[in-house]
Amino acid sequence: MIWYEAIVYGVVQGLTEFLPISSSGHLLLVPAFLGWQDPGALFTAIVQLGTMLAVVLYFWRDLVSVGSTWVRSWGDPALRSDLNARMGWYLIIGTVPIVVLGFIFRDQVETAARSLYVVGTTLIVFGVILGVIDWFSRRTRPVGSVGRNDAIAMGLAQALALIPGVSRSGATISAGLLMGLDREAAARFSFLLSIPAIVLSGLYGLYGLYGEAGASGGGVGTGALVIATITAFIVGYASIAFLLRWLTRHSLQVFVIYRVALGIIVLSLASGGLIS
Repeated sequence: MIWYEAIVYGVVQGLTEFLPISSSGHLLLVPAFLGWQDPGALFTAIVQLGTMLAVVLYFWRDLVSVGSTWVRSWGDPALRSDLNARMGWYLIIGTVPIVVLGFIFRDQVETAARSLYVVGTTLIVFGVILGVIDWFSRRTRPVGSVGRNDAIAMGLAQALALIPGVSRSGATISAGLLMGLDREAAARFSFLLSIPAIVLSGLYGLYGLYGEAGASGGGVGTGALVIATITAFIVGYASIAFLLRWLTRHSLQVFVIYRVALGIIVLSLASGGLIS
């Protein structure tokens, strides 16, 4: 992979990981539109570590509070009702579905699911779902009201993001809105919930990078991985700040329109044999 290709992939990963438009789907579409080699699912998993670092840095105060309170609550029953202690358990609960399903369907995620027809269809279908839920949901609950049922619902939704085109943030934000959380609360918990999943997928990617399945991530060199990951970190941090500000005053409909339009273009070009 040439250095400028790595930068493009890093920018795309950083922009699309937290916006509800699917990072894995866009990382498949870039080589299809530009005629480049598909870098592979393992490359995507590793570059996600850049966006993981971005979300950790952005929410470091929240993470320190959650982590320290959760640990101290083991020995202090009075802390177990504290929101931060409960949030620690919610993040664990919400991560279980994607870990289990990701392991069970790991072969399909790396092969069959990486189809332009799958990406185009999921962009449209889950874009419409996002739009309908955003339009009709109550959006009355702040982030302090997040509970176990919210964690389960958003965790199950996050597992759907194993399919390229679904969007991890789009699926989890949709689930949060469906549970009555306001847009900012759904987005904040979605971002926090993404950290364990991204870390685990990144570690799996590193493990398989030089294994018989990874074969160096489809021919991607270490230098290109480093460039793409650093770029994803910088752009990802900016994307988080942008989306949280955007959701305080705007709806998600602009992302819905983009997803549906892009999905139609992808399906049209793929069916016509213009991209593959």
